[in-house]
Amino acid sequence: MKLSPRQAAQAFADTFGAVFLRFHRRGPKRSPWTPQSWAVLHHLEIAGPLTVTEAAKHMARAQSVMSEIIDGLERKGLLARMRDLRDRRRTLVWLTDEGRAAMAAERQVLDAERLERAFAKLGERTRNEILRGLHTLVEASAQASVTDDSRAPHARNEIQRRRPS
Repeated sequence: MKLSPRQAAQAFADTFGAVFLRFHRRGPKRSPWTPQSWAVLHHLEIAGPLTVTEAAKHMARAQSVMSEIIDGLERKGLLARMRDLRDRRRTLVWLTDEGRAAMAAERQVLDAERLERAFAKLGERTRNEILRGLHTLVEASAQASVTDDSRAPHARNEIQRRRPS
């Protein structure tokens, strides 16, 4: 079947909608974190270890409010306090392994188990063709400067790491 770029784009958009409806992650109705907690975790993930004071300044919050948020996240095992190796007087706050794993899980859009069951019904060649095609589409988008999405460089890096051979 020969499709113009416009026809292919429309066919992909239609198919993508069906893929999303079948495979999107269906989590709990309520997030386990408040928007403020999510913001702190996300900021630390990007900025790296910070003191409570630095985090409060970065996020334009009172230090007491930031301390309360960080204490709650620490109780949940998502953050840990550690001594600054360069200045032993300072205590830094950083994500634990559990915190990084929870952040990664929270960002997942698609249900990996559902996808795995569907991919199990396909042959290896078909699986690789699907993945190769999607990677190629993402790369073509980046090369054509189609997107102004600030996450595009991150997406390209993810694609490079996960590209099938």
